[in-house]
Amino acid sequence: MSVDLAASGLASIVPALPRGVRLRFDESRQQWFLLGPERVFEPDDTAAEILRLIDGTRSVEAIAQDLAGKFEADPAEIAADVMAFLRDLAGQRMIDL
Repeated sequence: MSVDLAASGLASIVPALPRGVRLRFDESRQQWFLLGPERVFEPDDTAAEILRLIDGTRSVEAIAQDLAGKFEADPAEIAADVMAFLRDLAGQRMIDL
């Protein structure tokens, strides 16, 4: 199922890491970690690609376009997947939407 992000208004959402949440790369483990107050999220490679693009200025649409170009995929499908991922993290208070 494809979502028209422009029509739904989701494309303009600019995700950001909330205060106290940080994305860090652990050199010794060669792994990304999303660190929050009293919790740690160990993202897989796909999730880390999304999280690394969250800078508080890029919209979901811009993130999806970047990933679509990098992975030669449909931007609408990527955007729907990115939004689902971000909503899950927002529910855990690890991202602000």
